[in-house]
Amino acid sequence: MTLTLHSLKPPKGSKKRKTRVGRGDGSGKGTTAGRGTKGQRARAGGRGGLKLKGLKQMVLGFPKSRGFKSTKPVAYDIRIGRVVEAFDEKERVTVAALKKKGLLPKVAIYVKFIGGGDVTKPLKIEGIRASASVQEAVEKAGGSFVKSS
Repeated sequence: MTLTLHSLKPPKGSKKRKTRVGRGDGSGKGTTAGRGTKGQRARAGGRGGLKLKGLKQMVLGFPKSRGFKSTKPVAYDIRIGRVVEAFDEKERVTVAALKKKGLLPKVAIYVKFIGGGDVTKPLKIEGIRASASVQEAVEKAGGSFVKSS
């Protein structure tokens, strides 16, 4: 037999017929039509509100989650006194150098120097932000701030 459009058929067992409920006792799904006997779920439209009754107490029990958590990285604050102790005069202070000395966690991206200690050495600081008082103190000690390129 040649293959033509009118002779095409799906493979045997690939098409399952839907069970038609409520079509008489002889069908196997008659009388209650698979809904059991009596009760809210046996009635028409008797399923909707049932789920939500217990759910309300559960929702009220959850803690309120307010606000949001920003995905932007936060600048780590480091006291300038700790930097002065850790670095020599000729060393460059960079984010990588701070991580190597153990002053910063490895995940840190941005750093900002804040007050808290005297600047006694001329430090060359690259690509790190600082408060106005720290910038003034570093420049007074003969150090400099260089923006990273």
